[in-house]
Amino acid sequence: MTHWLNVVVATPAHSAVAGPLTYRSESALSPGTLVRVPLGKREVLGVVWENLADSGGLAETQARNISGTLEGLAPLSATWRRLVGFTAGYYQRSLGEVALAALPPQLREMTGVQLARRLKRPVLDSSHAQDTTNSIALSAQQAAALAEFDADTRPALLFGATGSGKTEVYLHAAARVLAQDPDAQVLVMVPEINLTPQLQARFQERFAHLGKERVVSLHSGLTPAQRLKSWLSAHAGHARMVLGTRMAVLASMPNLRLIVVDEEHDPSYKQQEGARYSARDLAVYRARLEAQEASSGNACRVMLGSATPSLESWQATITGRYQRLTMNERVGASMAPSPGTGVSSLPPEGANFGSAALRELRGGPSENWPAPEGGVHIGRLPQVRGVDMNHQPKHCVIAPPLVNAIAQRIARGEQSLIFLNRRGYAPVLACHDCGWKSECPHCSAYRVFHKIDRTLRCHHCGFTERVPRACPACGNIDIAPVGRGTERLEEHLAELLTGVTRPDGSAVRIARIDADTTRLKGALESQLASVHSGEVDVLVGTQMIAKGHDFRHITLVAAINPDGALFSSDFRAPERLFSLLMQAAGRAGRDARHSEASEMWVQTFHPTHPLFAALKQHDYPKFADQQLAERQAAAMSPFGFSALVRAEAREQEVAQGFLNAAAAAAQASELDGQGLVTPYPAVPMTIQRVANIERAQMLVESPSRAALQRFLAAWQPLLFETRRQAEFKSLVRWAIDVDPIAI
Repeated sequence: MTHWLNVVVATPAHSAVAGPLTYRSESALSPGTLVRVPLGKREVLGVVWENLADSGGLAETQARNISGTLEGLAPLSATWRRLVGFTAGYYQRSLGEVALAALPPQLREMTGVQLARRLKRPVLDSSHAQDTTNSIALSAQQAAALAEFDADTRPALLFGATGSGKTEVYLHAAARVLAQDPDAQVLVMVPEINLTPQLQARFQERFAHLGKERVVSLHSGLTPAQRLKSWLSAHAGHARMVLGTRMAVLASMPNLRLIVVDEEHDPSYKQQEGARYSARDLAVYRARLEAQEASSGNACRVMLGSATPSLESWQATITGRYQRLTMNERVGASMAPSPGTGVSSLPPEGANFGSAALRELRGGPSENWPAPEGGVHIGRLPQVRGVDMNHQPKHCVIAPPLVNAIAQRIARGEQSLIFLNRRGYAPVLACHDCGWKSECPHCSAYRVFHKIDRTLRCHHCGFTERVPRACPACGNIDIAPVGRGTERLEEHLAELLTGVTRPDGSAVRIARIDADTTRLKGALESQLASVHSGEVDVLVGTQMIAKGHDFRHITLVAAINPDGALFSSDFRAPERLFSLLMQAAGRAGRDARHSEASEMWVQTFHPTHPLFAALKQHDYPKFADQQLAERQAAAMSPFGFSALVRAEAREQEVAQGFLNAAAAAAQASELDGQGLVTPYPAVPMTIQRVANIERAQMLVESPSRAALQRFLAAWQPLLFETRRQAEFKSLVRWAIDVDPIAI
């Protein structure tokens, strides 16, 4: 008997094939089954999407048989397929592109025989240990937050100060879910790959009684074999807990009961290639889908955690769509790192809370802060000091008072963190005679000078070459770096701290952590371990050290040059800057013994800016209110909805022409939803050229999310049609970015 199947396969972006293809099978297959099917001259992996009553008009001579089935794997659930379908529709991508990208790369290449061989390997670790999930006492605020969470069904935003113990709340919430249902699964998401190993070590330690293989990770840093192993374990229900980055939101977890999104504000949750989805938003949607499918009492919940929530999530708590759980007390008990991990047992967190709570918390000396019942100690947030660089010596990089403060910390055996979000030695190399600068020949950007290997490196296309001996334009040998990166800042600090010694009389030790120093496997872990062990006195780095790490001996954090984002054309820039500075501040004083003396120094030429006023008070609500008022007046997110249509071509005129022609075609066709949608003229992107490709973008706005979605869906065929016009044959690619995080 012949069975007809709709099968989803990965098709090229913006190809004419966007939906399922019809195939013939000799046996009935359940929707969600993985199959090998012919596609052109290749054989590819596909997902059975639905069974058909007939061929749907497909001629018998055109019909092709499936090549085989990947036996031994349970079909992907209906909830997973609905999630993928929503993702593809909302973010305007093909169904097959999203579905197959959510599967491990190694699985996509496997035959049925190879998979069968792989599935014969043992999956579970039979070792068990004592249940330690509730071994750490909760503070009163942590316990109250958990109680509130259990009493509600809405998505929850856990708004907690730096070091308030949000990870401990995650652990206890996960423990309750796993204890209530022996098959339940928990998904915990973090924004950065470098945070996953330390979080996994902590979760594995606390849930060791489940067996080591029950806690797995999913992120792009894994080898293909490791990623496949974790995915198979989650799909089979063996893994009770999955920790991962944004890709994990689309993992197959048939018994999902809790989703935690740590640092939910982080822009890393927005995919920037292919299907440009927001993992945070999909987590909320997935929890709703899972709750609809779950039996009574087993509904899936989602908990978003941050000290500086995204304005979208914050506004959702104001309107009542989300539940807000507030923890404004900083848990600062001193705890040693877990053996062999270099990671402290306290959670990596964000930073801040309202000014009223702050004033109450800072109301008295440390002896007036007894440990609450259970032995949980309370610490303070660091005092924020603004340094007006207009009153410092000319061309000063680090203000003398800040240098003195760092020296005092070193003399006391404490650590300092210096934050500069620009790697390399200097952002540009220049000739002051003729004006030559180290521009990238392939991009509209400068190549960064890296002194350590004497190279000029483009951070956009990767083009690298040796530093010239003289100016390539005029031959002047006196070419010099302009500006400073972390590499140059590290060198400058060593000069400024000459003569300063540690308590034992030894020389100061300065370390740098950024993308350049952590390229090799294991480099980041070893460098973090040296910081945790006290070998480092001053740590210099980019945003990768400004968030998520629990440094126990850092009492001073300094932001060297944060002004660039204050006047950016991107409306989200102030939100990102405030969050980053609060995250950086949160690295100081995480041990209650040092919290009273902890400080955050901010060097700025604009000390009266409202952002710094809110930062000084650790007052996120004040900052959010001001930003939301501006957003509402301008009808921007979360009060308006937008999409960016980007085009890339060899010539800028072609890229812009394509976008403007497509918009004109939409106007002429009177598309569905067009009355509520405003497309703006195409303009070059901020970095106009990358790798010799010109880039342009068009902003499309609407006060209605539904109207914008209807318009984009109806516009897609016109975009394809415009692309086929002769004058746009040199167009390289185009893409739609719904809910963009940067404009």
